[in-house]
Amino acid sequence: MVKSYLKFEPLKSFGLVATSSSNLVWSAKDKSGTGAGQAIVAANKEVLVWDIKKGELLGRWRDENNKAQVTAIAQSKIDPDVFAVGYEDGSIRLWDSKIATAVVGFNGHKSAVTMLAFDKTGVRLASGSKDTDVIIWDLVAEVGQYKLRGHKDQITGLRFVEPEPQIPESDGDEIMAIDNEASEGFLLTTGKDALIKLWDLGSRHCIETHVAQSNGECCALGVSPDLTGCITAGNDGEMKVWALDIVSLASSAQKVDLSQAVRFLHDRGTLHRQSKERAVEVTFHPRRDYFAVHGVEKNVEIWRIRSELEIKKALARKRKRRREKLVATKQKKGAEDAELEEDEKADDVANADVSDVFVQHVIVRTTGKVRSVDWATSQGKKDLQLLVGCTNNLLEMYSIVGRDKLKSKTDNPDYNRALAVELPGHRTDIRSLSISSDDKMLASAANGSLKIWNIKTSTCIRTFECGYALCCAFLPGDKVVVVGTKEGELQLYDVASAALLESVDGHEGHAIWALQVHPDGKSVVSGGADKTAKFWDFKIVQEQVLGTTRRTPKLKLIQSRILKVSDDILSLKFSPDSKLLAVSLLDSTVKVFFTDSLKLYLNLYGHKLPVLSMDISYDSKLIVTSSADKNIRIWGLDFGDCHKALFGHQDSILQVAFVPHNSDGNGHHFFSASKDRTIKYWDADKFEQIQRIHGHHGEIWALAVSHSGRFLVSASHDKSIRVWEETDEQIFLEEEREREIEELYESTLTTSLEQDPDAEDGNREVGAATKQTTETLMAGERIEEALVLGMADLNVVHEWEELKRLNPNAAPPQRNPIFGMLGNISAEAYVMSVLQKIKAAALHDALLVLPFASVPMLFTFLNIFAKRSMNMPLTCRILFFMLKTHHKQIVASKTMRTMLDGIRTNLREALRRQKDEMGYNIAALKVVGMQMAESSIKGFVDEKWDEEREKEESAAVRKRAFVHVS
Repeated sequence: MVKSYLKFEPLKSFGLVATSSSNLVWSAKDKSGTGAGQAIVAANKEVLVWDIKKGELLGRWRDENNKAQVTAIAQSKIDPDVFAVGYEDGSIRLWDSKIATAVVGFNGHKSAVTMLAFDKTGVRLASGSKDTDVIIWDLVAEVGQYKLRGHKDQITGLRFVEPEPQIPESDGDEIMAIDNEASEGFLLTTGKDALIKLWDLGSRHCIETHVAQSNGECCALGVSPDLTGCITAGNDGEMKVWALDIVSLASSAQKVDLSQAVRFLHDRGTLHRQSKERAVEVTFHPRRDYFAVHGVEKNVEIWRIRSELEIKKALARKRKRRREKLVATKQKKGAEDAELEEDEKADDVANADVSDVFVQHVIVRTTGKVRSVDWATSQGKKDLQLLVGCTNNLLEMYSIVGRDKLKSKTDNPDYNRALAVELPGHRTDIRSLSISSDDKMLASAANGSLKIWNIKTSTCIRTFECGYALCCAFLPGDKVVVVGTKEGELQLYDVASAALLESVDGHEGHAIWALQVHPDGKSVVSGGADKTAKFWDFKIVQEQVLGTTRRTPKLKLIQSRILKVSDDILSLKFSPDSKLLAVSLLDSTVKVFFTDSLKLYLNLYGHKLPVLSMDISYDSKLIVTSSADKNIRIWGLDFGDCHKALFGHQDSILQVAFVPHNSDGNGHHFFSASKDRTIKYWDADKFEQIQRIHGHHGEIWALAVSHSGRFLVSASHDKSIRVWEETDEQIFLEEEREREIEELYESTLTTSLEQDPDAEDGNREVGAATKQTTETLMAGERIEEALVLGMADLNVVHEWEELKRLNPNAAPPQRNPIFGMLGNISAEAYVMSVLQKIKAAALHDALLVLPFASVPMLFTFLNIFAKRSMNMPLTCRILFFMLKTHHKQIVASKTMRTMLDGIRTNLREALRRQKDEMGYNIAALKVVGMQMAESSIKGFVDEKWDEEREKEESAAVRKRAFVHVS
């Protein structure tokens, strides 16, 4: 009989506030904009929605089919509930935040998506990637329109520039109106190749290119809200200011041929940040004249754009100083007059130096290194609010006092940390995990903090400040946690009172790498870098309360014994029967001692590098060791012989742990966790790998198996704690090996397809936004299969109709059983149902899979679809794409010509009928609209109100600083 095992599946993930793989987005809480708002952040392969004020997790966006990390997030300007999320594998998903569901999926990039931007209408999305391409996506048709090539390194900035159409006046009194839809707008992009490019999306080509940074990479792009200028930032604290001639850009969109070369981007000068680090982001405030810029350090610089009046005052002061200098030097009168004329020219605001326009407002010092920032624009708040996401698993909200709130001009602007989300996670990597005896609580220890979690609810119960924790364990009763630190201290924490009970300098300043509670629960042993293992007994001491005669019981650690060894102790473990103590040393050996006499029992030699972790089976017969040499060794504790050496992982194996009660009951199954980001499940009797578990996106530092054996918990460099639960699903080793081979084949297949660029548009500036994936290949195979079945059925039905004409009582044909199962549908209905099931974004790639031999079959069905008006938009889309793709072969084929004539006739007839229907419906809607307009009351409407509001808005726009810069 074939042996089966039970499968472990991911149950939950917690301990994560935000990862540093992506930017963050601030979203208003409701339509009114009141409240603190929400932070939409990346959390490995998920997106989390945090309530900033309460520190609560409001939503978790998770796609079961996705295994890649989130690398970019953008919010639609038209519909605030729609978010675009880019991933490390080059895919993009559109999420609806109300229902936390992915609405549309796109796949066009070959590597991680770095930037996303919506246009102002919300119907187009631009995405930039590490593969240097920019793709424009049509969100209505759910397809990739085209791919823009031009940058030579990853895209670091992306922004639609869609100026309002200009209405030029003609020579006469007539004003020529311009069609609003005439221009598709422009796109501004920057890349690490130090270039800034302006693309015309109407003609789909680059109209202007500049070198954005003089000292290497261009790392960030910020565009002002009124689109009149932008700032690029790079290395050495350099920021370059660009003026964008928005008026010329809008008018050029209407012209077919520009008579002379016009430059729309103008270099206005260079600013220097206080920090010399590489910039990461430049973010303009959407409503006020401020922008934030930051690098990878622990601060955010807030810059202010001066008003026109302030700039004039600054220029006047400069002019006055120059005049005073001239008078002091008593130069000739003619030279003085010339200087005064130059001063009058310099007084023009448009020619002002960029340092007169931009001034540093304040530097916000943050708790951790900054990864991303976003302005929080609540209507009720008058202070500037900045949301900051740090690389150390932390979200912060800062309130910054604006210039208008300062009491006097000499006052320095201030800021304060208003809100933070920090409790639900550690600031540093978790180094140790321990599960309580009832499997309800989890202790996680990291540098500076110890946290106690409720495993069922995933909530943090307690947080303690501690040293650099390297190991931890629950004491019997689950009320006290003992922690071993890098400073050599043993610290006891009381979970109930959230207090530090005692701290003992156990190893004289040397790191405590391992500790283990004795199976009888009365003592604990600690091993450290001082080459000793120390035994500590738990004693309850009656301690006097200061200032009173009362005594209170207190838990103390009393050293009872000491074991000296030849090298640093990295790991130690008691056997469950408490007879033996195994100790692993820095010299790559494992020594087994008798617990009672501390005499040497066994020496285990074999590992080439130090043993980082080990565990003893629950029947005390086997010991498993894992090492930095990527090997796992299984030893017998009776004679110390090595049963098997397994090449377990692709990197150092940091943790191994036996499962207490498996299906056999002998507890000989164990888990191993490694730096290669995987956990593996093993059978120590058969020396077989049962299961490989993926999920973490960083090195797995710690692993703990529950006492019931029903679940395990792992902690990783990605800051997440994951719980994996044993299910009732069975695993057969042969099937598992086959599945792994299939996954490997599919991954190599798609990568080989990606490495084969289209020969025709490989060097063009514009290309097709296509990418072959496993999904598109399978969809193409389904279309091919449906066409073969459909053609066979059409032939059978045609023969039966011919036979029926001669013999009316002819028996019905023997059709394929598939058509009978689907309700005896026709062949064309079956083919249409297959085509409709393919996602719009994957349809073009699926059609490319079809060989040319299948095109006549497809055209036969397209003719039937046109004749019967079946899903005309899909029919036309498939027809036009296939004609464009196989144009040369179709033109050269005589048989295809007659087929296309038939399709043209039927298609025109079907489209004419649809056009008549739409025209009738539009006319009816206009009539209904006229009736509603007549019945509505207009007596009390102020007709001038709209005009006045537009004037106010245009005046507010003119106050923007970039207007006078351009």
